[in-house]
Amino acid sequence: MAVVVLQHAPGEGSRAVGSALEAARLDMRVHRGWEGGRLDGLTGVDALVVTGAPNAIHSAERSRGAELELLRGALAAEVPVLGVGIGAQLLAVAAGGAVRHGQDAGIGRGTVRTAPAAGSDPLFAGVPPEPSRLRYWHGDTVDLPAGAVVLASDERRRVRAFRIGGSAWGLHFPVEADTWAGDGPARSTPEQLPGLLLARFAALVTARAEHTATRAFFTRRADAWEDRFSYQTPAYEAAVARMELGRGQTAMDLGCGTGRAMPALRAHVGSEGTVLGVDVTLAMLTAAARSGRTASGQLLLADCTRLPVPSASVHGIFAAGLVDHLPRPRTALREWARVSTADGTLLLFHPAGRIERAARHGRPLSPDDPLAEPNLRPMLDATGWHLTTYDDAERHFLARAVPAR
Repeated sequence: MAVVVLQHAPGEGSRAVGSALEAARLDMRVHRGWEGGRLDGLTGVDALVVTGAPNAIHSAERSRGAELELLRGALAAEVPVLGVGIGAQLLAVAAGGAVRHGQDAGIGRGTVRTAPAAGSDPLFAGVPPEPSRLRYWHGDTVDLPAGAVVLASDERRRVRAFRIGGSAWGLHFPVEADTWAGDGPARSTPEQLPGLLLARFAALVTARAEHTATRAFFTRRADAWEDRFSYQTPAYEAAVARMELGRGQTAMDLGCGTGRAMPALRAHVGSEGTVLGVDVTLAMLTAAARSGRTASGQLLLADCTRLPVPSASVHGIFAAGLVDHLPRPRTALREWARVSTADGTLLLFHPAGRIERAARHGRPLSPDDPLAEPNLRPMLDATGWHLTTYDDAERHFLARAVPAR
């Protein structure tokens, strides 16, 4: 896993950030804004950290356009972002906010209080309402975009910490060890609180890594996905027909993307049935809604290994091109067995056979492929399923399973 750190001044925040990332065993790639150079995209990036102090504003301005573009891409793909100082300002601007530059430039100390929303925030939960006297830059004011959450403010009600969405945080103060002045046994010591915030961010990056890469990959492709693969719709319809769903039942399209299976699922369960399209990438669900899939069912943003649906409630689970991309397929299959009814059906599908897909990517078939029958059958047996059909044809892959009796 790699975290890209965008710096605007030598050493600014590097010691504290680097220590937190090293402790979490995360690789750090540093882009030094004052040196110029090209900013790469989000491929292979598990998180962004943007740091900078007021004396780095000129280097920030030189690279601002490229950084704003990168930050907007990260926000869209839900790649975790931590903005510190000038980095917090850039994050706010990237999300549609603004920065007002004040005349009282420099570094001072003031009382900072956490906001009510901090109590449920992944980074700030448990931080005291008035954690300490905070060293901060007291000249600039961050005006947040609509929907942003204030986590801490100073005595002038200027925002000092905020969250945008569920994956981006801005800290409008330094994070080195002397940021906080400890003030009694109930309060954090200088070393504890900044370290706590950074350690929690690093832990969040680690926990979300498997989804971050997926979201980054599919977000930038979501707008063109439907047009690119609409020709596969007949193959999806034929595969859904083999599930033998009944009217009034509940069907789920897992890893639905733009929801190409949803109209066929609706046709089989009828108007009295329920169709759910589930995906972990918001951009894909947005594209699905734009393509009219909400006429066929409900779209749900969720992790397929932790489905927010009751046990034994789904009669048919359709998963196209999903299992072989999951880092923990057994965990997913157990979860799907949990939500399946006793007479349910699981259909694993791809509109191309395994040989064709391997050739398309210029590689031979791997004996470790989870969809190879010698691997798939025991994996299904171990997770509550019984394989009834295995059809690895030239132009499609299809495996049908039912709950083990």
